[in-house]
Amino acid sequence: MVRNPILTAALWMIGAIGSFSAMAVAGRAVSFELDTFELMLYRSLIGITIVLVAARLSGTLGQVNRRHMGWHFARNLSHFTGQNLWFFAVTVIPLAQVFALEFTSPLWVTVLAPFFLSERLTRTRAFAAVMGFIGILIVARPGLDSLSPGVLAAALSAIGFAGSAVFTRRLTRTESITCILFWLTVMQAVFGVICAGYDGDVTLPSAATAPWLLLIGCAGLVAHFCLTKALSLAPATVVIPIDFTRLPLIALIGMVFYDEGLDWLVFLGAAIIIGANIVNLRAEARRG
Repeated sequence: MVRNPILTAALWMIGAIGSFSAMAVAGRAVSFELDTFELMLYRSLIGITIVLVAARLSGTLGQVNRRHMGWHFARNLSHFTGQNLWFFAVTVIPLAQVFALEFTSPLWVTVLAPFFLSERLTRTRAFAAVMGFIGILIVARPGLDSLSPGVLAAALSAIGFAGSAVFTRRLTRTESITCILFWLTVMQAVFGVICAGYDGDVTLPSAATAPWLLLIGCAGLVAHFCLTKALSLAPATVVIPIDFTRLPLIALIGMVFYDEGLDWLVFLGAAIIIGANIVNLRAEARRG
């Protein structure tokens, strides 16, 4: 029986949404014992193990090479910075606010792509970027109260993720997924050792936090794998809007488990950000 590719892609996206949400919850659970650098260190070590085992079983380990190390370094430094900021943000501000600001990442890709990928900045892309920025202002509300470190971290994490996406797109022109994931985990483990150990004190995970770290390490790779599979089955114009359902889900999790109120301005700003993304995606589909 032939499966509906759209339905199959939607099922893969359920896996991605669940994994991203699990990372946020697990990040909060370990924040009382580990700082973000230590968290990233252990996550990367778990990731190295998973990538090596998977590459060995699939026979793709030989695809790992040292070409374009400059691009790998730029991609992983950008991702490491964005992920650290994101993990910090989920511990200090409402989860819905973090996810709403994270959704500006595709719009930052639109801004950065002309500089690094020689992609043209069209009128639609510029409009989407401006609308996304308006959405940021509504979510963050600078001036109404002081701009908190958590809000600033969440906003900057989106730029870090955008840089990672741009450099990843550049690397996929010549490198395999196995090669990209290998250097992702290895380089970020090195970054984690340097940043976590700069003061000579690296906290070892306790029996209580070890399962949460394992969840973070696995969920990160599973989320990106599910997202990639979904995009291989259906257009981005179908897949990405499904990902936006992470916002009401994480808002519900925040309300039930962390007593976080539902802020209508966060949802208004998120609606503008999501709308800008959808407009841009549809224009790209027509252009494609």
